[in-house]
Amino acid sequence: MFRIRIVPNDSTPANAASVRYVQDILREQFPGLGEADIESIPERLRDPLKYRFRPILMVAEDANDRMRGFALLLHAPDLHFCYLDFIATAPSRGGGGVGSALYERVREEALALGAVGVFFECLPDTPELSPDPEVRQQNADRLRFYERFGARPFANTAYETPVNEGDTDPPLLVFDGLGQEPLPPASQVAPIVRAILERKYGALCPPAYIDKVVESFRGPALELRPPHYQRRESPKKVRVVRRLADRIVLVVNDRHEIHHIRERGYVEAPVRVPAILRELDKTELFERIEPHRFPEATIEAVHDGRLVSYLRRACEQVGTARSVYPYVFPVRNAARPPKQLPLRAGYFCIDTFTPINGNAYLAARRAVDCALSAAERVVEGQRFAYALVRPPGHHAEGRSFGGFCYFNNAAVAANYLSRYGRVAVLDVDYHHGNGTQDIFYERSDVLTVSIHGHPSFAYPYFSGFRDEQGIGAGAGYNLNLPLPEQVTPEEYRVALEKALRRVRRFDPDFLIVAAGFDTAAGDPTGSWSNRAQDFHRMGHMIGAMNYPTLIVQEGGYRVRTLGTNARNFFEGLRQEAQVPPKAKKPRRATPRDTTGATTQWRTEVGDTDLDPVRLVTGSAGVFSPDEVSIAVELVQERLRLGAASGYEFLFAEQGGRVVGYTCFGEIPGTEARYDLYWLVVHPDVRRMGLGEELLRRTQSEVARHGGRRLFIDTSSAEAYRPARKLYRKCGFRQAALLPDFYRDGDGKTIFAKELSPDAAPT
Repeated sequence: MFRIRIVPNDSTPANAASVRYVQDILREQFPGLGEADIESIPERLRDPLKYRFRPILMVAEDANDRMRGFALLLHAPDLHFCYLDFIATAPSRGGGGVGSALYERVREEALALGAVGVFFECLPDTPELSPDPEVRQQNADRLRFYERFGARPFANTAYETPVNEGDTDPPLLVFDGLGQEPLPPASQVAPIVRAILERKYGALCPPAYIDKVVESFRGPALELRPPHYQRRESPKKVRVVRRLADRIVLVVNDRHEIHHIRERGYVEAPVRVPAILRELDKTELFERIEPHRFPEATIEAVHDGRLVSYLRRACEQVGTARSVYPYVFPVRNAARPPKQLPLRAGYFCIDTFTPINGNAYLAARRAVDCALSAAERVVEGQRFAYALVRPPGHHAEGRSFGGFCYFNNAAVAANYLSRYGRVAVLDVDYHHGNGTQDIFYERSDVLTVSIHGHPSFAYPYFSGFRDEQGIGAGAGYNLNLPLPEQVTPEEYRVALEKALRRVRRFDPDFLIVAAGFDTAAGDPTGSWSNRAQDFHRMGHMIGAMNYPTLIVQEGGYRVRTLGTNARNFFEGLRQEAQVPPKAKKPRRATPRDTTGATTQWRTEVGDTDLDPVRLVTGSAGVFSPDEVSIAVELVQERLRLGAASGYEFLFAEQGGRVVGYTCFGEIPGTEARYDLYWLVVHPDVRRMGLGEELLRRTQSEVARHGGRRLFIDTSSAEAYRPARKLYRKCGFRQAALLPDFYRDGDGKTIFAKELSPDAAPT
């Protein structure tokens, strides 16, 4: 058995080891490949803008994390295609379907990214181009493999023309349409061919050669050569399973019912799980999988081994006929505990209402397995996974349990995911996740953010204060947002947006949501007033973050509305996910490295923004000096008057440098009508999808401010044609054209778009 996961960068020891093994395979399997190209792979993962392709490194690993093969897929979001750079198996661990599984995964990823198809090169299988019979047979074997999936070379083009006269085995350009029909038109393929040749082989191929090859793709109709190895043309349809937007992996604790405390006031009851499942079953959002067992070492990686051992042994000793509650807490002489295990409960527990009994350990152990099983699918590329578990976990600290929690399911999963990238844990339960904070309080690779009732009135009372921000390496990596006893849904969303901004700045590879639905109106353990529609908005806001996300069930005890609230949360999460997931932002080499191409987003405006706005606007090449001065004046107005100026900004930064921005504001005298005054992207990062992302996020900001319609004015001149094309692509319609508005022959084109009040536009 093996799994396939995406390696975003080499920032963790596990990822760095995978990258090194990929380099070793390349050296062994591709002896003609230059060492500089092999050594460049880590940098390509960190800084894709430099290479004008976004690399997606997929590795196949066995149960012992030993690599069995890899595929390196290059994504060009500006031209909507993927290029398969390499696919190879480890010499001593190949076979067993690894190559086929990797290529299937490549196809799934390309389709999920909205690519027109996958392009790649194969050496020729004809005597005219490959005179050596042995080499030709190897080439034929590769082409036969890909033809099983419907991938075949383009016919009647000059792509296989040798760069140097007399060279043998020039590559064919192979195309896999991913089961989509018909073949893309020449007008779309020719620019793709140019991009492949210039971005990959610009230093080897003379411009005249590139022009000649590209011109051969401008014929009246492109075609693939007929099948050579299959009896009939039957391209495989792509069955997208991983990173799927319209299905959420669901893992349910199938043993939760054994932990049933039938005592009055114990609200953490088994009925909670079926109440949620009944509502989830009304949707078609979920793909349910069975959990599997993980070693106890995964728990001991975050919990003190003495706690784990105590819970296991004490629960066995108490048995299932009764429950024992802690009632003696050793504020002094804690080093001399009583001999009877049940009496030691207070040495490990933080309260008097979390019982020890024969099934508590078994149910809690299974809950951990569920969270890890869901996390494993996220590692493999699934966009969303949900661990529906009880007992909950976020109150369990490294050395103690309590608050109905025995093991910290979310923390165990976060620690597991941290092997493969940085993790953010967002806790939206009404009660502070003191356990999660405690476990990661000195770590910078796991960000912990919690929105909760202030500890002055809400459990656990001793933890969750605003000034608790982490210590040592973890200083600044814990954010608490304690709220008053009475909070409106609107006030809650303000806090959630602040939490999400902190997550965006951290820019994790994985997001974990500790999902407590006890912020609902009428919950017996809370005092807030969120209702179904508020949970829907909450889910949408989290889904819009677009990170691979694991949701782990925590609280929520008003059974009558629990399922409805959960369903609405996931429907909101799904609403954003209906759009194919955007390209994953490039990652930093280390948690503190700010020199990479990671995009950071902010709406705050400061004095230091004057020069960047002047630089970015002036570098665009289409604005006059007077127009550049106007752009800077808007920043000055915002700094002088604040929100009263009517000007809002959204900045995109990479490596601490502003590389794009928008300026927008409500149109005076109108009702919920907004104007987009500026949208500018620095030339260094054009054609990488940043302008489209800026516009998408700006629409989200306008909707958040209450805007219902967004207008954009632009010139009708030829120089502004790319801008007009972008607006149309993003769903704006041309509402008016005012001829000769700016000057003779230069009119004003006005675009407009209706915005949803409840959701970011898609």
